[in-house]
Amino acid sequence: MLQTFTILLFCIRMSLGMTSIVIDPQPELWIESNYPQAPWENITLWCRSPSQLSSKFLLLKDKTQMTWIHPSHKTFQVSFLLGALTESNAGLYRCCYWKETGWSKPSKILELEAPGQLPKPIFWIQAETPPLPGCNVNILCHGWLQDLVFMLFKEGYAEPVDYQVPTGTMAIFSIDNLTPEDEGVYICRTHIQMLPTLWSEPSNPLKLVVAGLYPKPTLTAHPGPIMAPGESLNLRCQGPIYGMTFALMRVEDLEKSFYHKKTIKNEAYFFFRSLKIQDTGHYLCFYYDGSYRGSLLSDVLKIWVTDTFPKTWLLARPSPVVQMGQNVSLRCRGPVDGVGLALYKKGEDKPLQFLDATSIDDNTSFILNNVTYSDTGIYSCHYLLTWKTSIRMPSHNIVELMIVDKPPKPSLSAWPSTVFKLGKAITLQCRVSHPVLEFSLEWEERETFQKFSEDGDFIISNVDGKGTGTYSCSYRIETQPNIWSHRSEPLKLMGPAGYLTWNYILNEAIRLSLLMQLVALLLVVLWIRWKCRRLRIREAWLLGTAQGVTMLFIVTALLCCEIVMPTPKPELWAETNFPLAPWKNLTLWCRSPTGSTKEFVLLKDGTGWIATRPATEQVRAAFPLGALTQSHVGSYHCHSWEEMAVSEPSEALELVGTDILPKPVISASLPIRGKELQIRCKGWLAGMGFALYKEGKKEPVQQLGAVGREAFFTIKRMEDKDEGNYSCRTHTEKRPFKWSEPSEPLELVIKEMYPKPFFKTWASPVVTPGARVTFNCSTPHQHMSFILYKDGSEIASSDRSWASPGASAAHFLILSVGIGDGGNYSCRYYDFSIWSEPSDPVELVVTEFYPKPTLLAQPGPVVFPGKNVTLRCQGNFQGMRFALLQEGAQVPLQFQSASGNSADFLLHTVGAEDSGNYSCIYYETTMSNRGSYLSMPLMIWVTDTFPKPWLFAEPSSVVPMGQNVTLWCQGPVHGVGYILHKEGGATSMQLWGSTSNDGVFPITNMSAASMGRYSCCYHPDWTSSIKIQPSNTLELIVTGLLPKPSLLAQPGPMVAPGENVTLQCQGELPDSTFVLLKKGTQEPLEQQKPSGYRADFWMPAVRGEDSGIYSCVYYLDSAPFAASYHSDSLEIWVTDKPPKPYLSAWPSTMFKLGKDITLQCRGPLPGVEFVLEHDGEEAPQQFSEDGDFVINNVEGKGIGNYSCSYRLQAYPDIWSEPSDPLELVGAAGPLAQECTVGNIVRSTLIVVVVVALGVVLAVEWKKWPRLRTRGSEADGRDQTIALEECNQEEEPGTPTNSGSSSSQRISMELPVPI
Repeated sequence: MLQTFTILLFCIRMSLGMTSIVIDPQPELWIESNYPQAPWENITLWCRSPSQLSSKFLLLKDKTQMTWIHPSHKTFQVSFLLGALTESNAGLYRCCYWKETGWSKPSKILELEAPGQLPKPIFWIQAETPPLPGCNVNILCHGWLQDLVFMLFKEGYAEPVDYQVPTGTMAIFSIDNLTPEDEGVYICRTHIQMLPTLWSEPSNPLKLVVAGLYPKPTLTAHPGPIMAPGESLNLRCQGPIYGMTFALMRVEDLEKSFYHKKTIKNEAYFFFRSLKIQDTGHYLCFYYDGSYRGSLLSDVLKIWVTDTFPKTWLLARPSPVVQMGQNVSLRCRGPVDGVGLALYKKGEDKPLQFLDATSIDDNTSFILNNVTYSDTGIYSCHYLLTWKTSIRMPSHNIVELMIVDKPPKPSLSAWPSTVFKLGKAITLQCRVSHPVLEFSLEWEERETFQKFSEDGDFIISNVDGKGTGTYSCSYRIETQPNIWSHRSEPLKLMGPAGYLTWNYILNEAIRLSLLMQLVALLLVVLWIRWKCRRLRIREAWLLGTAQGVTMLFIVTALLCCEIVMPTPKPELWAETNFPLAPWKNLTLWCRSPTGSTKEFVLLKDGTGWIATRPATEQVRAAFPLGALTQSHVGSYHCHSWEEMAVSEPSEALELVGTDILPKPVISASLPIRGKELQIRCKGWLAGMGFALYKEGKKEPVQQLGAVGREAFFTIKRMEDKDEGNYSCRTHTEKRPFKWSEPSEPLELVIKEMYPKPFFKTWASPVVTPGARVTFNCSTPHQHMSFILYKDGSEIASSDRSWASPGASAAHFLILSVGIGDGGNYSCRYYDFSIWSEPSDPVELVVTEFYPKPTLLAQPGPVVFPGKNVTLRCQGNFQGMRFALLQEGAQVPLQFQSASGNSADFLLHTVGAEDSGNYSCIYYETTMSNRGSYLSMPLMIWVTDTFPKPWLFAEPSSVVPMGQNVTLWCQGPVHGVGYILHKEGGATSMQLWGSTSNDGVFPITNMSAASMGRYSCCYHPDWTSSIKIQPSNTLELIVTGLLPKPSLLAQPGPMVAPGENVTLQCQGELPDSTFVLLKKGTQEPLEQQKPSGYRADFWMPAVRGEDSGIYSCVYYLDSAPFAASYHSDSLEIWVTDKPPKPYLSAWPSTMFKLGKDITLQCRGPLPGVEFVLEHDGEEAPQQFSEDGDFVINNVEGKGIGNYSCSYRLQAYPDIWSEPSDPLELVGAAGPLAQECTVGNIVRSTLIVVVVVALGVVLAVEWKKWPRLRTRGSEADGRDQTIALEECNQEEEPGTPTNSGSSSSQRISMELPVPI
């Protein structure tokens, strides 16, 4: 039974989306042999690891005998030599490989039988979709040997239903579009290609069944779906048909938790006598008949086996602070479905309201109408059970409802302290425990000062000491936007401001010293150049060398000043594997916010270099310190290095002792009177506890458990009594506590400020690398200076302008955004003494760094007006921040930080304005907001009716018999399935969850069974009350079943625009319907049902787009859609003038002596008369019906330009445009004869000259032997030719030896080979 439903189990797992099930990878085992026709003569077994290198492999035989192989190095595969197969080594073989956690899961079993037989193949399935009609199934057959022929057999068939010859050891048989006819028992066999008579044993049989042929049953739990361990439970599966076999399974473990019962009724009970915790899970059931034809799966039923109920949560809407007389909605939710809920108020025993399990949905809540002061109190909600169980009820979260005439005052705090430091700003944080529409900050020293913020953070700077003073804040909520709360307790910000510190003085002194050195070196260079002009060469060379060295030093210094620019500071933290005693083994980690970091450097006490480490793929590096000793005590920070840049130092981590935790760092936002204040304590190590101390008190004022490397202490309402110096400490999680040293003190004071400026980007803050970004910071106050901040650090400023009166504004421009430019930007403005609150932050996200996410709509992309829709953005990494964007909106709609790799954005009570294209991104908040690519856009429709799809056929709805056609159901909604209906058809074709906006329904080998009327509609896979409209009706017509008709145009195929034309389709059978078609259109133009044999299709006032190729078909009324062959094509021209023809010459456009040229005029229309015209002649030269004109060149009258035109015989008065001119060239008549005589004369003269030259050469050749003989007589020893030359006369003044030398002749002999 289990094997029979193997395919069903695989498909159920896939259909339920169980992609998180981790299956241990199996190794692969196969056979190789060097005797292809007799593999048993020499067998080698190979074992391959599927995904990793391994150092050990194990071969098992019959589960007892083992053979080890220890390769010399890690490898993917090893071989086990068996040799010739005998009775001793026949058996069952498996193999394993060694992993870090132990031996892997064994491979599939290889059965080696007696010699002379092939191994028995193994047979299993792989399902792509649920086993419903129309799904695809892959059946895999493993034959152990390579180059085998695989045969698939089905019970009841003598011949194989399929065969394959793969190159490997496994064949995949695919069954597409599964139907009930594919059910049956299948086996697989193999044989060697060269020996078709040598077969393997048949594999184990596999029975293939098709589910979904019966309606789905219902699954219920008795007494309830939530039970305690040890209690009993009955699961009832009920269907509409009697005598079926029912099956129950748990989704988390389909194969092991598979139960079935045969009953005579239409229901079955599955009894659990004593429940266990592992019985918790999702259950479903189905039923099947004796032929294993199954039903659809029931709905999933969640069963909880627990001794304590999961916790519920309660949310007050619109706010837990409500004005008297308003209505409040208390929404209670929990992870348990199918259970009622009850609302309780503290101090009262009985519940106030109930919610039945059947009435709970996403919009159901407890309602308190017209609240009064008596409704003030603490509320909680509990599960309401209708059955008895011993499960304990846990503590539930509570909501404190406050009924006021005015909202209570918030808390105001300062971060990092209430005392200004030189060049540093203070952030005032106004906090309250419920949602707020807007915060306001007031400054007591200035009555006109007011800043606004949505998140409650206000940045105060202290330029010229004018930021000190007393501040307070208030807020307003969304339900009463005109009513401001009570003001917070005042918070005082104090100096020092304007005072110089030793670090500042030292930095300025170093900077001035460097400048003076550069000036002195420049003067030395000038002196050297002056001295070079006055010294000797050697001394000048020495001074020149000194000059070069000096210049090199200056250039190097300048380059260092320019290139080594600081990059964003990295993050430093500590990790340990001894949480109770971290100092026993401590490792420091440094992480960079930029992706181009090459190396990290750890420094101690600001000077001592500890170590350098290269950056990993996660852009971080580890510095293990080991057990702490006294030498490790000190202050640590790290730098990140790029190619030519170094980062700012990280925050300092201080190790104060060998058995003391690292010293934490305390900070807080700006305290605001009456508002909530959060104090941040960073402890460097994860898993530590935190304690907050106030000066003057011995005991901690607050304590928090292990919440990560940092904790946030909250002061609900900041008052004057909360001012003072605070510090924090960390400790180990378990007693006895080991404490850290206290942090540096943090002083909290309250002060007034200007209202916050308006801050935005001119374009979207989500940008691609290289984009241009402009920040705009503005305020209604005049003559203000502005400062731009990134992640709390000042990066740019703009001086005040006195020239333009009115509101002040500043524009900060980033010409080309880089990956490191992302972050949280804000701005402030100030005058001589007063600073503004910080603006609302703008999150600049630089995309295209991480892979794009996917965006899905739940329950679907089409939403009923007034309903909610959740957009889930699924990323690839955890701990990211997500943003939802809408096309046309300048800023992201929502932001959300998630601990996992996805975020859900809720669009509440959507309306028509919420329709549009949405996309999302995710990005790192600690790494310069490096973001992903944008997701694919998702169209959201807010409507009560699905948009009507459009159904059409491609290439046409009129299809010849035997050809293929594709029906397209096209609509604007993405991610929704389609259903194709045929009029009179029993079933419909379905496309579930289409990812495109088109539904494709192919019809192959068109036949009479496929013709008819079709329509389609959307088929959402979620429950919705949205109306679904059918598409247009498409008539699919099959041609080639009747004799073809004829098609004529009256008055003719060429018509002037605006005139009428009638297309006459003449058939051969009466009582027919005629269909007019046009090439290029997918549907018929018109249909007529005349009383006779002919249909007249009247086309009034035709236009240019009516031109084209037409045809027609007809079908009998008694057999609709079985049409005739297509008529012959008829081309219709709609034009004032027929199109111009084309004129060509044959064989060429140049006349030859005594040859004629044929001009060929061709046009696009039949039944025309052509005319040829010659330039210079008034009357046409020739007329022709076939367009051929013969031209001769007697007396040179054939040359010139020609053109042709034509007219229709039906319209003799309308001529076409003339063709493009064609020029004929050449010579003819007497001129040609004269040219011919001249050529003959020239040729004769050339021949005479050539003959004369030949005679001269012959004479000279006869003289050559005499010259050779004379040379031989002069010198018989050498066979040379003596050449005598005349003496050259002496030059004047040249001495001579004798007077006769001037007349002496010089003889020169040159050897010449014979």
